[in-house]
Amino acid sequence: MTSLSWVVGLSLLSAAGYAVAAVVQEQLAAAGHRDLRKWVGALLLTGAGVGLHVIALRLGTVGVVQALGTLTLLLALPIAAWRSRTRITTAAWRDAALTVGGLVATMVLTASPAAPAALDRTAARYVALTAVVIVVLLAQLARLSRTPAARSLALAAASGVAFAMGSVFTKAVLISFSVAGAVCVAVCATAGYLLGQLSYRGSGLAGPLATVSVTNPVVAAIVGMAVFGEGFRFGATGLALASTAAVIAGIGVVGLSRRTAAGLPAEGVRSEWALAAAQA
Repeated sequence: MTSLSWVVGLSLLSAAGYAVAAVVQEQLAAAGHRDLRKWVGALLLTGAGVGLHVIALRLGTVGVVQALGTLTLLLALPIAAWRSRTRITTAAWRDAALTVGGLVATMVLTASPAAPAALDRTAARYVALTAVVIVVLLAQLARLSRTPAARSLALAAASGVAFAMGSVFTKAVLISFSVAGAVCVAVCATAGYLLGQLSYRGSGLAGPLATVSVTNPVVAAIVGMAVFGEGFRFGATGLALASTAAVIAGIGVVGLSRRTAAGLPAEGVRSEWALAAAQA
C-alpha cells in the first residue's frame, strides 16, 4: 500500500470521526451545552479524529491532509439528516459538492516538497503570533456581530484558523520535536474545539462546518507553502487553478450558510432539512 493510499485512508477515517463529533456538538449546542454525555462523546470522537489526523500528517503534506479533511462536510450532512429523520435537499447537496469539490481540486494540485523544512524558533514565533492575532480578531468580530449567522461564521472561521495552525505545529513537531511546539499543538487544538462548539449555537450544522472545512485547509496550505516549502504543480498555472478552486469552494460555503441562516426559528436551532420536513 503506497504512502498516499495510507494518507487517504487515514484522512477518511479522521474525517468520519470529526463528522460524527460535529453532529454531536451541534446537538449539544441546541441543548444549551448541558449534556455531559454529549460533551464526553464529542471529545472522544474529536480525539479519535485528531489521532488519525496526526498519523496522516506524518505520512503526507499539510495541504493534502487538510484538503482531505473537507470530506467531513459530506459525511456529516447525511449523518445529521439520518439523526433528525429529515431529507437533504438538492440545493444543500449542490453547495456541499461545490465546497468539497473545490478543495479536493486543491489537493490534487498540491505538490510535495522533496524534504519538508523544519520550523525554526523565529518562524514558530511569527506563526504563533499571527494565529493569535487572527483568532482574536475573528472572535471580536463574532462578539460584535448582530445576527446569529454572522456570529457563527466568524467563530467557525476562528476555529478553522486554530485547527490549521494546530496541524502546522503538529507537522513541525513530527519533523523535529520540541516542548514549545507540543504546547502550541495542544493550545490550538483546544481553542479550535471550543470555538467550533460555540459556532454551532443558534446556527445549525451546515454553515459553521462548511466554514471550518474551507478556512482550515486554505490557511494550512498558505502556511505550508511559507514554512515547509509546499506548493502547487504546474507553477503559476497551478496557482491560478487552485485559486479558482478556492473560489468555487467559497461559493458552496456561502450557499450552505445562507440556507442554514434562513432556517432559524425564534425558539431555537432547526436545520433547513427539519423545516422542509415540517412543511411537507
